[in-house]
Amino acid sequence: MAKSKYTKKSPWILHYDGSSCNGCDIEVLACLTPLFDIERFGAINTGNPKHADILLITGSINAQNIKVVKQLYEQMPNPKAVVAVGVCACTGGIFKECYNVIGGVNEAIPVDVYVPGCAARPESIIDGVVKALDKLK
Repeated sequence: MAKSKYTKKSPWILHYDGSSCNGCDIEVLACLTPLFDIERFGAINTGNPKHADILLITGSINAQNIKVVKQLYEQMPNPKAVVAVGVCACTGGIFKECYNVIGGVNEAIPVDVYVPGCAARPESIIDGVVKALDKLK
């Protein structure tokens, strides 16, 4: 299914767990529940980077996943946006001084929206996705 020029109205989101504790991942999944309902903004989760408009990343970047993150980003069509969710994705968080942690997502790819928090709340995540929609104009 080819993406149309209306991606700002119905963005497809690719969620990638870098190396998080899963706290932010649980909150990302909570965004899909009827209580928070991110789909009211037209956002749909996809598992294929070639169909994704927004790359939503949780967790820090380390030596093992940096190549994967770069590859996912390169496979996404333009226009695209990156949302770093949680303090680990923003800066490396409490794992920043670990031997294998390189840092936040910005160490691998450009980040458009930072959503801080440990764990980031679903309301903040949805707000970050809505802010990323502006880049998809």
